[in-house]
Amino acid sequence: MGVTDWSNPKGDGSFKRQVSAFRDHIEKGGKFPPEKGRYHLYVSYACPWAHRALIVRQLKGLEDFIDVSVVHPHLLEGGWHFVPASKENETPGAWTDQNNYTFPGATIDHLFKYDNLSDVYFKAEPNYDARYTVPVIFDKKEGTIVSNESSEIIRDFTQVFDDLLPEGKGKDLDLYPEELRGEIDALNEWVYDGINNGVYKSGFASTQEAYDKAVKVLAESLDRVEGVLADGREFLVGGRLTEADVRLFTTIVRYDPVYYVHFKCNWGMIRHDYPHLHRWVRNLYWNYPAFKDTTHFDHIRSHYFYSHKQINPFRIVPYGPNVDIEPLDNDSKRKAEGEGGNVAKAAKK
Repeated sequence: MGVTDWSNPKGDGSFKRQVSAFRDHIEKGGKFPPEKGRYHLYVSYACPWAHRALIVRQLKGLEDFIDVSVVHPHLLEGGWHFVPASKENETPGAWTDQNNYTFPGATIDHLFKYDNLSDVYFKAEPNYDARYTVPVIFDKKEGTIVSNESSEIIRDFTQVFDDLLPEGKGKDLDLYPEELRGEIDALNEWVYDGINNGVYKSGFASTQEAYDKAVKVLAESLDRVEGVLADGREFLVGGRLTEADVRLFTTIVRYDPVYYVHFKCNWGMIRHDYPHLHRWVRNLYWNYPAFKDTTHFDHIRSHYFYSHKQINPFRIVPYGPNVDIEPLDNDSKRKAEGEGGNVAKAAKK
């Protein structure tokens, strides 16, 4: 299967997600200790898994600790690619032109000036033969990939840099507090299977049976999380912002603009059919800048509709929706506090 193939039509037609190949950790006393400026993060603004890492990086105040390269949103047959250095400052042209190398917000590979993310993988492992996924955390000193598993990258970002961070901002924000870990893990498990991965299992199914099975679990899981939020709570677990909110947000914020149409996840729209989930996602987006600042709807729409030719063979990028995310209702608006105040408030809840 190629890098843009997502299911095996000769099998049962169901989507099988690749297991991440690099599973080391940034940790004190380990091979990859926490150090300012040592690590480089490769992301796609379009990818929900990479989006997790960007949110946590900003929530924790790690922007000066970990620099970033952003791939072009079009995933081609060779995988993710970068804006060439010679094209970086050109005015973006037509989004659907495969020969157009520019796109707002996409960058060169700031670390190696490579053209393709695959080159980063081959630098770490010359015999690598799986997909070239994001996010990737790369160690500049050891010259290798630490991890390409988003769930573990955000845990590392959450916990291991605190001793190096200045007071305030994200230093005191623990997105995986010990007393809530059991509840967070339990929720993450069914949210991942039914929603995070569920939209992909629905969208990339290549038989009616595989699609029916996946989309029913997705619908049940959305109803379940709607029930969790039905008591009016601001966050999913423990009355405070945790990684459970981060992990679900990156799927839900893409749901109406992309998954509802492109992945045939049209049982209901978040904004019309899930009022509590709709309130929750808007609260995070509008009141916590790390969520809004890292959400790039232009990358999201262009990536999904352009890159998946087996679903959208003419690569038509839709004109709508007319609003990517709706504003907060007047009765739920809060005074702007700036990121530091919001994060501190979230940490104390």
